[in-house]
Amino acid sequence: MKTQSRSKRKLTGGLYHQLRKKKKYDFGSDYLPVKIAKTKKKTIKVLGGNKKQRLLQTDIANVLNLATGKSQLVKILTVKENPANPHFVRMNVITKGAIIETELGLAKVTSRPGQHGAINAVLIKS
Repeated sequence: MKTQSRSKRKLTGGLYHQLRKKKKYDFGSDYLPVKIAKTKKKTIKVLGGNKKQRLLQTDIANVLNLATGKSQLVKILTVKENPANPHFVRMNVITKGAIIETELGLAKVTSRPGQHGAINAVLIKS
């Protein structure tokens, strides 16, 4: 389990004394990259008995055209640019801020696919 709590060790290498045991809200989660393929989602249980949709792979994006103010579902062809990691372009991994090529043209992803369970994008070049 990944935790987002204080390190066990000091800068000098000595051990800190444990203040309390690990709590559920201290736990993080592993990164699950969103790839281009037939849509596949995973439901995870989170704090408070809630559920979150985790997107694993998809080939559809909800693209907004700012010129007309209308949005439509379009097919994703490939990832053109990804400022998060240059290697994500080669692996076709979609994150927030990635430039994707769609049937309408180039679009910038505005949602967090791993958190929101969907890909929303804004058309930048048609």
